[in-house]
Amino acid sequence: MTWQRPDGRTPCELRPHSFYPNFTRFAPGSVLAKSGDTQVLCTVSVAEGVPKFLTGSGKGWLTAEYRMLPSATQKRQEREWMKLSGRTQEIQRLIGRSLRAALDFEALGERTLTVDTDVLQADAGTRTIAITGGFVALAHAISQLLQQGVIERSPLCRQIAGVSVGLLAGEPFLDLNYVEDVAADVDFNVVMNHQMDIIEVQGTAEAGSFSRQQLNQMLDFSEQGIQELLTAQRNAISDWNTLFVGT
Repeated sequence: MTWQRPDGRTPCELRPHSFYPNFTRFAPGSVLAKSGDTQVLCTVSVAEGVPKFLTGSGKGWLTAEYRMLPSATQKRQEREWMKLSGRTQEIQRLIGRSLRAALDFEALGERTLTVDTDVLQADAGTRTIAITGGFVALAHAISQLLQQGVIERSPLCRQIAGVSVGLLAGEPFLDLNYVEDVAADVDFNVVMNHQMDIIEVQGTAEAGSFSRQQLNQMLDFSEQGIQELLTAQRNAISDWNTLFVGT
């Protein structure tokens, strides 16, 4: 059986994606990131000082938070107040690890960047869209720090994006929506930098197993999708050429 995509996309085709920078007024960096019907608001705040283990090091830090609004899904979800679910903790740690890979913390100085990612509408892929949109918001925040003279040089040394991929009926498909995500035999989330080096791979066989050949196919699809997302990110950052000091 061959899986037919509900929206008619080819197996290696991303959903329509877009970034709307400066979406909120007060955050130094903000963007509404859309991928198909998934929408994530990504904002970046800046605070002087770092966690105790970095005090006196001259290096900065980045942390991330992830939440899903109660009405983001068809059935209302209760807000997470004092105790975060294991899923939420796992996702925000992934976002933090991924976006820390973008920065030279010595250039940032002893400051902490907090990336807040709030899912307004969920149709699968929320964690990878949060990472991809979070990078755009991060770039805008760094641009503002440079313009204000808070930092002397840009700490943005790597570009980061993420995408989902899975196996349906034994074949790889890129950027799964919810219908595909719940039907997938294998579900992967892949994060890469601009050099196509892997930051993180999260992969699980929901049913059965997968072969090394299928793994390679999924990584190939992921790389193709991430290259497209990297281009879209750069187009959403007006001063990219002066902001990015790639390694």
